[in-house]
Amino acid sequence: MTKENIAEPMKDIRRALLEAYVSLPVVRKFVQSVSDQAVGMGVIRGFKPDQQLVKIVHDELVKVMGGEVSEIQFVKSGPTVILLAELQGVGKTTVCAKLAYNLKKQGKSCMLIAGDVYRPAAIDQLVILGEKIGVPMYTAGTEVKPADIAKQGLKEAKINNVNVVIMDTTGRLQVDKGMMDELKDVKRFLNPTETLLVVDAMTGQEAACNLCACRHLLRDNTSFYQ
Repeated sequence: MTKENIAEPMKDIRRALLEAYVSLPVVRKFVQSVSDQAVGMGVIRGFKPDQQLVKIVHDELVKVMGGEVSEIQFVKSGPTVILLAELQGVGKTTVCAKLAYNLKKQGKSCMLIAGDVYRPAAIDQLVILGEKIGVPMYTAGTEVKPADIAKQGLKEAKINNVNVVIMDTTGRLQVDKGMMDELKDVKRFLNPTETLLVVDAMTGQEAACNLCACRHLLRDNTSFYQ
């Protein structure tokens, strides 16, 4: 393969990545890496250069995005605590239940903590989901501060020897100081093993900005869940 016969496919790849809101530095690095691997490679008989290029692109995408699934790290003693955050409306409460359901299937005993005290019916939603999947939950209503809910919920989980605690928190329309201060208080009481930021895959580069803001303000290794 030569620079000339892969030029058009590489333009298409570059355009597709930019239209998918991939950041320009990442696109440049990706395109350069694929080009470096392709140029000089022999073309298998019966294939066109752009067809063989597909395999190189696939392998590079796997490399960039991570070839392995990131597993939840469980603590050796006491409950593993998972704190979920989101920008409002991307399905965080449902993710809490899905996560608990999957961990339950792995043989872990779980407890859900309802900490979204501002969104209408958020607690009721989590109660219904918890009953549906057979996972107990702790709720203190909407008049109690999320940090106090976190503290009492964790205490309840320890009394019942629960393996995994999953806490739902209040969603916001944007990353703001009030949201982060509240999460900081919750985090201080829970000392979570994992902090997951639930995002919509269609958010684009804004999701990365939100993640960076959460990591900076919470001073931890918050991870994506999309």
